[in-house]
Amino acid sequence: MAIHPARRIWTTLEPLHDVVYFGSGVKEAGTAVGLRGYWQTYFAFRAAPLGAVGPAAVLATFAGFHRSMVTRALPDAWARATPEACLTARSAIATELLRGAGAGAAECARAVELLAPVQRAADPTGRPLFAANAALPLPADPVAALWQLATALREHRGDGHVAALVGAGVTGRQALVLQAAAGKTPVSVIRPARGVSEREWADAVDELRAAGLVSGEPDGPTLTGSGAALLQRVEQVTDEAAWNGALAALPSDAATELTTSLAPLVEAVQREIVPAVSPVGLRRE
Repeated sequence: MAIHPARRIWTTLEPLHDVVYFGSGVKEAGTAVGLRGYWQTYFAFRAAPLGAVGPAAVLATFAGFHRSMVTRALPDAWARATPEACLTARSAIATELLRGAGAGAAECARAVELLAPVQRAADPTGRPLFAANAALPLPADPVAALWQLATALREHRGDGHVAALVGAGVTGRQALVLQAAAGKTPVSVIRPARGVSEREWADAVDELRAAGLVSGEPDGPTLTGSGAALLQRVEQVTDEAAWNGALAALPSDAATELTTSLAPLVEAVQREIVPAVSPVGLRRE
């Protein structure tokens, strides 16, 4: 089956964005502006474009995180660091990490030239994380600008994915189970990374088992035929929404140029920074 062009572009942009989650020095960048530890840095850095929002907005937009995990970070983070300080810090560390992985000014500037019009033309309807990131001024540094564009368009897809899950009647926690059941991320990785207890995870598995979507035990669920079909529909809706809502503005030859020219940087990031197994669930091709 041919890979949807929106998915191909996502597999290029997602690893570039992900350096701010997995790169060396990210936690230190957060603590340097006053934040406390890795997870407070994660929530504050990612939520910063929205302003000093509380747990409710993050739970709704990030999807899948346990409430207690978010409330340990917010709103306390905003008493320690302003959203503006977090935006500056996350851009600086992401740029440093990409440059360390070999990002060059010329290829990044060309990618920015291709992606900036896509961001401007993208439909923000129902996409709060995208809209907030897209409203930020684009940095003059081409490496920093590429990271910001990759981030905005990644969040555009993510907002659409959450909408597709909601439309399919899947909760955030159930989506985590389906991801594990599909073999994208092991239970041992995704469950603690989202703050879900063993009991809560087992309850979600029971819900999906009763619906005929998964089989097996909580520590190793597998998709049924119906579950695989549902997940495929969700991914198709996500791809189409990402394409029709934004990426279709990129001509096919430009899309090929983008993915080809950035391939060496993406490979370096995946080799040096982003782990092969992570909660993101992006399979390496």
